Amino acid sequence: MIGKSTGSTRPHLRRYGVLAVSVTSRIIRRVIDGRDEAGPARRDGRADRWRTHRLARRAEFVDAAFRALDKHGPHAGMADIAREAGVAKPRLYRHFADKAELHAAVSERAVALVRARLAPALAEPAPFAVMVRRGVRAYVRVLGEHPHVFRFVCDGGAPSVSTVAAMLTEALTSLGVGSPGSRAWAHGIVGAVQATGTWWLDQREDISEDKIVDYLSTLLGGALEAVARAEGITIGENEPLRQGDRHAHRQAR
Repeated sequence: MIGKSTGSTRPHLRRYGVLAVSVTSRIIRRVIDGRDEAGPARRDGRADRWRTHRLARRAEFVDAAFRALDKHGPHAGMADIAREAGVAKPRLYRHFADKAELHAAVSERAVALVRARLAPALAEPAPFAVMVRRGVRAYVRVLGEHPHVFRFVCDGGAPSVSTVAAMLTEALTSLGVGSPGSRAWAHGIVGAVQATGTWWLDQREDISEDKIVDYLSTLLGGALEAVARAEGITIGENEPLRQGDRHAHRQAR
């Protein structure tokens, strides 16, 4: 027989009920607040290790993307990259939301590779024309080593251009170019050099590395000199330049 409640629940059952509600509430608050019994230091340590692990795995997948692109060409798919990494394709999507995000990561790595090659090429002081030629040769050699990677990067559009253009804007600033036009000039110059470089990848049987270095050095050197002239800056033909130093001379207007 079921009787109606008269509020005569036994006291010890009421205490257990209150205790259960209290414990449950605390657990819910911890989940909402992101707290656990391990404490902040232990939790932060775990988070840091997990973040480091994810970054390492992401870097490994970018390495695999380079290998897949080198092997299968610029249209290598996520399945090709997953196979090269030795994982199932869904595993890639735990680290990259889609191919566009992977493209951004590959572009970032490609730009870092170009930057790493440019640094030693431009470290030793030399006349302007020599510095330009060194930088161009370093760039062309990276293109030649990973042609499909750079086709893939360029097919994706602007991010890589913007990153390299930012580097060139810094270089223009080091020459004394401080006008708002420096960013426009940098994007135009980088776009022209990148387009010519990727065009050359399909012309290597007819145009040697030395020849494309000649052509690109003329293009880049002439563009930089024109920008400098527009700003009233003279670049000494034989005066040694150092990366990041201001060794150009501003003309009196």
